[in-house]
Amino acid sequence: MIVIKTREEIELMRESALIVSKTLGMLAKEVKPGITTLHLDKLAEEFIRAEGAVPGFLGLYDFPNTLCMSPNAQVVHGIPNDKPLVEGDIISIDCGALKNGFYGDHAYTFEVGEVAPETKKLLQVTKESLYEGIREFKAGNRVGDVGFAIQNYCEKHGYGIVRELVGHGLGRTMHEDPEMPNYGRRGRGKKFTEGMVVAIEPMVNLGTHRINQLKDGWTILTKDNKPSAHFEHDVAIVNGKPELLSTFKYVNEALGIKTNEEDEFRQ
Repeated sequence: MIVIKTREEIELMRESALIVSKTLGMLAKEVKPGITTLHLDKLAEEFIRAEGAVPGFLGLYDFPNTLCMSPNAQVVHGIPNDKPLVEGDIISIDCGALKNGFYGDHAYTFEVGEVAPETKKLLQVTKESLYEGIREFKAGNRVGDVGFAIQNYCEKHGYGIVRELVGHGLGRTMHEDPEMPNYGRRGRGKKFTEGMVVAIEPMVNLGTHRINQLKDGWTILTKDNKPSAHFEHDVAIVNGKPELLSTFKYVNEALGIKTNEEDEFRQ
């Protein structure tokens, strides 16, 4: 069942989403060769709690950490560890926060030092595809419209779209209806209405779309061991149009990136 949010609830969700956005911005300054994902996880937990929230992933479905940390060929759900990041890595950081009874859930894939040009392009296209999908999240459209936009944009570049893992509705629980696949057909699936809130999150592989799961029961890996990218925003339908609740502003500020990519999704 899709849970429609009031304007007041959407504002509470924005607060949770922005805590995650600020956490990612803080981590952006720390991601560098030699740092461990376990250290970044500790920093994130401390930051989220200092903001008056609790980590949204810690203990959820028995997940053991605050962050899902997925380097290189890991797609999502990687578990932080004490192995240092090295020059040329990429690392997807997926973070959640719970405050005032509502979740924020938000992800960014970072470059560690200088990365290979083909990997840099994968990250660029994946992030662009996120906004392609968000543009289709508006009253009267359907789930398939978002999935088609993301799939079409990425497959034009020869990339693989992960099928088994999807975006989702968001609210008082981390995963609500509807599921939001990153592939699909226009005009298919559940219809979008005012007050819906979802997490849209393309998971895009440099090679095949096929994946494996490691024996830890969590980590998802590309089948061909090529890199994967993951970006995620929380989005509400307000006045019939998509409005971002999360933001990459803090990440962009930390990394010195100047962009207006989010302007069209602010009301």
